Formats: sequence, structure tokens, C-alpha cells
Amino acid sequence: MLGSPMGLLGPCWVRWHCVRKSTPQCGSVVEEERRARANDREYNEKFQYASNCIKTSKYNILTFLPVNLFEQFQEVANTYFLFLLILQLIPQISSLSWFTTIVPLVLVLTITAVKDATDDYFRHKSDNQVNNRQSQVLINGILQQEQWMNVCVGDIIKLENNQFVAADLLLLSSSEPHGLCYIETAELDGETNMKVRQAIPVTSELGDISKLAKFDGEVICEPPNNKLDKFSGTLYWKENKFSLSNQNMLLRGCVLRNTEWCFGLVIFAGPDTKLMQNSGRTKFKRTSIDRLMNTLVLWIFGFLVCMGVILAIGNAIWEHEVGTRFQVYLPWDEAVDSAFFSGFLSFWSYIIILNTVVPISLYVSVEVIRLGHSYFINWDKKMFCMKKRTPAEARTTTLNEELGQVEYIFSDKTGTLTQNIMVFNKCSINGHSYGDVFDVLGHKAELGERPEPIDFSFNPLADKKFLFWDPSLLEAVKMGDPHTHEFFRLLSLCHTVMSEEKNEGELYYKAQSPDEGALVTAARNFGFVFRSRTPKTITVHEMGIAITYQLLAILDFNNIRKRMSVIVRNPEGKIRLYCKGADTLLLDRLHQSTHELLSATMDHLNEYAGEGLRTLVLAYKDLDDDYYEEWAERRLQASLAQDNREDRLASIYEEVESDMMLLGATAIEDKLQQGVPETIALLTLANIKIWVLTGDKQETAVNIGYSCKMLTDDMTEVFIVTGHTVLEVREELRKAREKMMDSSRAVGNGCSYQEKLSSSRLASVLDAVAGEYALVINGHSLAHALEADMELEFLETACACKAVICCRVTPLQKAQVVELVKKYKKAVTLAIGDGANDVSMIKTAHIGVGISGQEGIQAVLASDYSFSQFKFLQRLLLVHGRWSYLRMCKFLCYFFYKNFAFTMVHFWFGFFCGFSAQTVYDQYFITLYNIVYTSLPVLAMGVFDQDVPEQRSMEYPKLYEPGQLNLLFNKREFFICIAQGIYTSVLMFFIPYGVFSEATRDDGTQLADYQSFAVTVATSLVIVVSVQIGLDTGYWTAINHFFIWGSLAVYFAILFAMHSNGLFDMFPNQFRFVGNAQNTLAQPTVWLTIVLTTVVCIMPVVAFRFLRLNLKPDLSDTVRYTQLVRKKQKAQHRCMRRVGRTGSRRSGYAFSHQEGFGELIMSGKNMRLSSLALSSFTTRSSSSWIESLRRKKSDSASSPGGVAEKPLKG
Repeated sequence: MLGSPMGLLGPCWVRWHCVRKSTPQCGSVVEEERRARANDREYNEKFQYASNCIKTSKYNILTFLPVNLFEQFQEVANTYFLFLLILQLIPQISSLSWFTTIVPLVLVLTITAVKDATDDYFRHKSDNQVNNRQSQVLINGILQQEQWMNVCVGDIIKLENNQFVAADLLLLSSSEPHGLCYIETAELDGETNMKVRQAIPVTSELGDISKLAKFDGEVICEPPNNKLDKFSGTLYWKENKFSLSNQNMLLRGCVLRNTEWCFGLVIFAGPDTKLMQNSGRTKFKRTSIDRLMNTLVLWIFGFLVCMGVILAIGNAIWEHEVGTRFQVYLPWDEAVDSAFFSGFLSFWSYIIILNTVVPISLYVSVEVIRLGHSYFINWDKKMFCMKKRTPAEARTTTLNEELGQVEYIFSDKTGTLTQNIMVFNKCSINGHSYGDVFDVLGHKAELGERPEPIDFSFNPLADKKFLFWDPSLLEAVKMGDPHTHEFFRLLSLCHTVMSEEKNEGELYYKAQSPDEGALVTAARNFGFVFRSRTPKTITVHEMGIAITYQLLAILDFNNIRKRMSVIVRNPEGKIRLYCKGADTLLLDRLHQSTHELLSATMDHLNEYAGEGLRTLVLAYKDLDDDYYEEWAERRLQASLAQDNREDRLASIYEEVESDMMLLGATAIEDKLQQGVPETIALLTLANIKIWVLTGDKQETAVNIGYSCKMLTDDMTEVFIVTGHTVLEVREELRKAREKMMDSSRAVGNGCSYQEKLSSSRLASVLDAVAGEYALVINGHSLAHALEADMELEFLETACACKAVICCRVTPLQKAQVVELVKKYKKAVTLAIGDGANDVSMIKTAHIGVGISGQEGIQAVLASDYSFSQFKFLQRLLLVHGRWSYLRMCKFLCYFFYKNFAFTMVHFWFGFFCGFSAQTVYDQYFITLYNIVYTSLPVLAMGVFDQDVPEQRSMEYPKLYEPGQLNLLFNKREFFICIAQGIYTSVLMFFIPYGVFSEATRDDGTQLADYQSFAVTVATSLVIVVSVQIGLDTGYWTAINHFFIWGSLAVYFAILFAMHSNGLFDMFPNQFRFVGNAQNTLAQPTVWLTIVLTTVVCIMPVVAFRFLRLNLKPDLSDTVRYTQLVRKKQKAQHRCMRRVGRTGSRRSGYAFSHQEGFGELIMSGKNMRLSSLALSSFTTRSSSSWIESLRRKKSDSASSPGGVAEKPLKG
């Protein structure tokens, strides 16, 4: 009864029921193991497993309003304005109408709510699309169509070719022999190559529906987890136990390929599937400027309270000393019984009056500007992919300015940096290299200079897409060269590719790796066509003749062996082993007689590697029958061993793969996406560090690193960390750090590494490292490196390297690496990928970018921005990101300035009005100032402004650094803006006050009255802030002109209208001061006052900017200057060309070029010459200040090296 599923119930069910339901007696919801019985929904429902319905949305109709409002009132400013609204509803302290606050507040909440609702609607739409997919489920012995959301644990599902797997399934049977099936796992690990899964033998014959309907096996396995490559479980059926592994599982997100049908048992559904377990939580992303603004709002509120306290104390003193004498004329309100209570009420009145230092319109304007920036990204034709008809898309509007502050980019490899298309590029056969094309002078021809590719028309089965340019290789094949024939015979036999022939002669290869597909296709075109295979045979058409080889054994590839072999028997009965693998391992297993050939082949391998090509070495070995029979018997015994099975098999394989004869080598190009090397070079010049996190094996990732110029032969050293234990990984990281510091002792004046580390922490260590280093680390090593007691050592080592490549990493490890950098470096991170395996990383980073490529749309759906090619990233960051950051910073600086200039006038006026909370301006001006008079000009600047054109932004990537250093808007810049605003308010109040105290009208009467003073100050304010924004605007458009001068015109129009007879007739209680504006502005003294105030407010700003531009220009000033010089030179050149001249013609070449440019161009080091040449234009001070700031930032940032001195904060 022990082996029976029923015998495993009883108390076990009670325990599980408690765990699943989280009753008070159990107190836990942790699932310890999973039980699922086939075709028994009633039994499986007892465990309350998750349904197969997925949910990525945040709201529903009922929860939207309360949850969204709760999220919005987590913003300090929204809570602040709600508090002010409540104060304004109290008549005893309110000196302004409540509508001045509630209208903008409701507007902000509504705009944000609509945006959030729209985003969530699309998430709902995506969820519904997935949940409503159809699947064939076996219910009561009949296959029925069911929606994915209705599939349950324990159901048996039928999948057909090219269908997505609906849940995590145990493969029961398939249409292929031995229960095999082929799947594509692009949504899981980013790899588009096929993988093989196999049903256990006992279920592989359950292909008939009637047999499946009677199947009542029970699976007991591990609980839901995120490990994509591991699964352990046991099937109990017919009183027997059968072990289950990952090779028996089909995971949700996979696609069935090259298999007509298969049946599977649902083990994990919905959120319990490994795909969803790896997806990570949706995090609410907020920019650094948002976080700073929340802090500044608190500071401003504190400043507001201080001003209120000062004015309240003043009111109490004034009422006690002076106000009591005028009780007859100025009686206190009924509720006021003392000067102290009068001061208390005055405090709240001033809080309301002075609240405009942070108006609600700030947040409305920020959202409008961000929306505009998002549309610019969507509309950018230079980020539109014509091939795929895919535009760039800003999927969020809240992160645009942070695109201008990125310091770390974490990139997937397959499909992001590469096209995932492998091309057979070159090969070495018997010491002769093929693939290069030479011209008549014997020089190597470049790609654009090559003749037509060779003609494969002699071969009717050739792949027409395959291109090769070296005709000598085809000639060697046609001439019957035995080495060349054996070379391509190996390529056509030593692989695991599946062939599909839909029509006669139309072959389609399904390969587990793109490399294998490229090699088999090359052999196919050169006359060795792999046609078909069975479990025991391989059929190849060799130069048109069909030959069937008996397949005796496959010695499969793994990460440790790094090679693959097949043992075949040809029609003559001869047994031969064919092997292909990494040169580092295969060359040591060659026969001594191949030494001379090995030397020539090594030269070719080094040449290929220098070009960034992926290389494999090919070899063979003849076996006699007796030896093979004896070896095969030992292999069988090792495969049946219960303990150390893998080690025993490895030893058996090692024995037979020795003393092999060298055939040659292959070189494959993994085609990079267009513009990847240039993009990486440009982003590196912008001081952005790029880390590649990939699920591919180490060799592949390193080769791509060389191809895209992340890794170069000029690097001092490339450290490879492959340790399998904590101690091994720690030792490898320590050795890497020591090597870097040993080479830098001269920089450190002989200080030891430990001394340097303890004295100046990580930043100094990084500055001291001389030379360029790279770090390559494997997934199993990374798992140890990310542990709490070693993560700082790993981060310290990685950050000292120019390039970092993490191989064989899981989706969760990708997210952990990003989180590690976020936690300790305090830098803005960006993650970019194209597959579902990148979703966690994309969600974890500050900014997530999805590539709409070959691996589905999961990454795009989880991203903040999406486009179709990696090269568009440079434009997203260096143009849109930099401009967005610049515009937002200029907008905020100006906004705080104009509002302090506006509000602080009330503070100064308080000292002259008995601290009575009387406003300088009328309430309509206060209401309209931020909504009408000054809103549109600053919006135009925030949306359209730019310091240099887009071409210069790309040409001079160093312009990106101010964003990384957060130079344009920080606490220092904020205080400068506040100081300028307070200075303006002082002049704005006291100059008119001083003039009005003595001035008279044209008729000799006193000019000073409250309304005339209010009109003069308000007019001066609007003109001063309009002139100031004109100075701040760096890029004038028609819209800027219209908004700035139009706002001034609107101000005067409204001013005259409010003091007109018409409004007085309609609203006599509201607009009492008829003709006041006309009479005041008709006085020359008033205009002289306005002009004087404007000049005195603006001239210091103009003088300061003039001196800074001449004495300490920043990089953008220098670029603008060089651009101006170029324009003048072009104009002069055009004028000179118009003047005809006679005389002999001379070449201008010698005078317009410098010696050595030809060599520089050929070396590729002038890729961004203009950004380097720019350093000669900048002054010494402008180059040093940015570096000193970077060092200060590095010193102030918490660093791994400084843990002993000061604990790091997450």
C-alpha cells in the first residue's frame, strides 16, 4: 500500500489543508510540497491551489477610486494642499476663497487618475487576452475546449504544434517516438533554439484518449518556485514510483515545435508557474527629482510655518501695543478675546496666503511637460523601424527626465545586442583557411568590395539564403579533397538538429542552438546535406548520393565538457567518432601526430577570435569493433548507476574522446544588431557603464563582448570567475582585486591595497586602478557572489572593471544584480531586454526598456519604454533623456523662483499693514497668476527648450554627464532660486513702496493708495518674470514667443477688464475699483517705477551669467560657441567661393588635413573624435570642475570598500 497514491493520504491531507487555508491552528501559508492527481478535480480542489488565471493589473472598478486616491495622497504635496483646503473652509482665518485651492487640486487628481486608469485598462486587456486563450482539456473522457483561466491542477491537456503551453505540465506522451517533443523557450530564457523534452517510458504510450482518461497517477513534487532549470518529483501509479526531473516538464510560456501533438498533466497553474514566479512584482517607480521635490516641499512647508510664526508674533505684539487703541475703529472679531488669540488666527491666515510658494499648478505643469516629452519619443521618426514598422513608445510618462541621469545599463544579449542569427563565416581545414576574399593585388577585400557570392546552383538542396564568398572552398569540395569532405561530413553528422521536409527538396532545420543550425546549413550547401534521422540512423546526401549511417551513440554537450561527439558506423561497417567543441578543451585531446597541423590551426583560431567570431574545433577518431563493444557495455553500466552517474559517464566519455585526429575549425558570426558597437562606444563616452546579463553560456557571451567592442584585446586583463563554492568565488574575486591594485601601486604611491581601501573607500580604489579590466562571471558563481556576506566584494570588483558580463544567469539573478547596484551605488539604472526572462530585471531597474524583437512581447508589456533596435537607446538617452532632464530642471528652477518672488511680497507687506493678513494683490490676481499669467511660458520652455541641437547631443556625449552628477537641479540650485526669488520680492515691494511714499499724480494729488500700489507691484511682477523666462529660454520657437508676449497681453486685458464699468455693473460687490488700472498706468511715475524695478531685478542676473560664460563656461556653452564659430566660417567660405580667382589649381589636401588621420581612421579610434577634440575647446576650469564633482559624488556615496568605517544604507 506504500506505493499507492491512496496510501499517502490520511493525516497528510489534514496537514496540507491547514497549510493551504492558513487557519489559526496552522498559522502558515508556506507550501512544502505539491500533490496533484490526474483526472480528479474534486481531490485537487481540496488543496485550494491557485487557478490558471493571471492578474497583472492593479485595480478593479470597486477598488480604483479608494486605492488610487490613497496612492496619490502619498505624495506630500497632495496632502499639503488638502490640508490647506480644509483651512480655507474656516471663515475666521480664511482670507482667500476656497475655490483657489479646490479647483487645481481636483484637476491634478483627475488627470493622474485618468492616466493610471488608462494604464491599468491596457493591463486588464492583456490579462484577458491571455486568460481567454483556448486549450483542449480532457474532461470526463472527452477533449473539450476550455479557456486558460479555467484549467486546473491535475487536468490533462492536449497541445498541438506551435501552441503555447498553458501551464507547467508533466509531459505524458507525444506524437514523436519514445515520448519526445521539441519546445522553444524564448519566453523563459530568451533562447530561440529548440530544446528536447521526453516523457517517462511508463506514460509515453498513453497516446490514446481512452487510456489517458483512465490514468489516475498522482504526482508529489516540490512546491512552486522560480528555478527554471530544476524540478524534482515522483509519480505514483499502479503501486510503483517513478522519478521526475526537469527533462519531463513543459513550462508555461514555452511553444511546442516540430511535434504534431502531446499530452501533459497540469502541475502548477497561474501565479504558481515558474514563468510567473520569475516575473517579479510591479513596482511603483518614482524619479529622483520626484523624491527631491517631496523633500523640498517639506522644507518649504517648514519655511512657511516659520514665516507664519514670525508674522503671528508680529500681529500679537501689534494688537497688544497698537491695536488696542483703535478698538473703536478696528474692533476684534467676536471670537477674538486677546492679542494672543488674534496672533494665533493670524498664523493660520498667513499659512493660507503664503501657500503659493508651492502652488498646486506645479504638479499639473510637471505632468503636462512629461506628457509632451513622451509624445516626442513616440513621434521620433529616427527611432522608427521601417523593417518592422515599429515606432518607439513611451509606455509611462513619469520617468522621462530620469533618462538623462542613467549611470548603469543592464542589457540582455540574445535578441537585444544580437539578432540571434548565426552565419557560417570562415573555416580552417587541414591547415588552410577559407572565407577571406583577396583582390588582384593580394590584399584582403572588405565586405563592400567583395564580388558576388559563390553559386551553389549545382546543389538542388542548397539553402538559397546561405552566402559564402570564397570560391576556393567550393573548388576543394568539387575536386574531392578528402580532408574537406571529411570536414563537412562531420558537420552533417555531429549534431542534434531535426529535419523537416514539407515539400520535396524543401528542408527546414530545427536546431537546439543557432550555432548548430548554421554549421549544418553550411555542410548542406557544400554538398553534404543532412536529410533525416531516426533514433538509430542519420541519412546524409553526400554530393548527391544518399548515405545512411548507423548512429551508435551521442555524447551530448554540457557546460563542463564543452564538446559534443557522435559515434557512427558507415555503410562499409567502419566505426568512427566525430567530435566538435571548444578549442580550450579539444586541443588537449588530440593525437601527438597532429602537432604541426595544430600550430597552423591555432594561428587561424587566434585570427578568428580577434575578429569576434565564435570558434569550434573539429576532430575524429577511428574505433575498432571490439573496443567499441567493450566501451559501449561500460557506458551502459555507468548510465544505470544509482550514484555518481554523471561523473562515471564523464569518465567513460573522456576515455573515448582522446588521441583524436584534428580536422580543422569553424568560425561563426553571431550577427549583431545594426549599430550596436557604435552605440556602446558612444554610451561609454557618456560615462555610462554597461553590464551584460545573459542566460547564454560563457563562450557565447564573451564572443559577443568582443564583437560589440565591450571587450577588446587592448584590455589589461579579463577576469573569469567560475568557482563552484563560496570559498572558490571569494578567492577568485580577491585575486582579481589584487591584480588590479598591483598594477596601480604607482598611482597609490606605494600604499598597500588594504591601506588604500580603508583610507578612502571604494571611490578612491576605482580612481587608482590603472588599465582597463573586464569581469566575466558564471551563473553558479554569481549565486554565491550575491549572498549577503559576499555581495559587497563582488560589487567592488565589478565596479572597478570597465565591462561586466554575467553568463548563465536566471531571470531572478538578473534582478538581484540590478538591485545590488541600486542599493549601494545610489545610481540611476536602466535595464533593457526583449524576452520574458528579462521582465524581473526590467521591473527592478529605475527604468525598464523593452525590445520588440523575436522573443514575444512580455518584456515590452513590462517596460517603461520600448523600441525595436538596441541602437535607438543612444538617442533615447543622449537626446530625449538629456533634453527631458534639462527642461525639467530649468522648469523647476524658474517655477520656484517666480513663486517666491510672487509670495514673499505678502511677507514684507505684513510689516506695514499691522500683520493683519491683508494681501498685496487682489484675490483674482492671486488665482490667475499661476493658472493664466505665468503658466504657458514656463510650459513652453519645459516642453520645447534645448541647449544644443540633437546632432551635437550625439556628437558630444560628455554633455550627458551633468545629469548623472545631478548638477542642474539639486538642493544647492534650489536655494539659489529661492534666494533670487526673495531678492526679487524685496525689490518688487520696497522700490514701489519708496516711490509711492513721496510721489504725486499729474494733478498734484497723492499717488499712494492701496489699489494703485497693488496694480504697480503686480504689473512689475508679471513683466520681471516674463523677462526672466526670456533669459532662461535657450531655444526660441514661435510658441515661446506667442506664450510669453501673449501672457503679458492677457494680463493687461484682464487687468483693464476687472477695473471696467461693464464688470462693475454686473458684479458691483466684486469689482468696486472702477478705472483704477487705467488711472494708475496713465502716470509716468508708475511706468518709471516698473522699469526701474525690472532693471534692478534683472541686471544682476545678466551680469552674473555674462561673467560665468566668459570665466567658467560649461560644456554646453562651449558647444554652442563652437557651433556659432562653424556657422560664421561657413558663411565666410560661401562668400569666398563667390569671388572668382585665376592662377594654377592647387590641392588643398595638404593644408586641410593633419598627418596621421588616415591611420587614425583605419584604427577606428576616431569614432567620436569630435567629443575628444572638444576638450581642447573647453577651459581648464570647465574640465576640472566636472571631474571634481564626480569625485565628490563618489566620495560621498556609500561604497563597499567603506563598510568597515560607515555602514551602507540601502
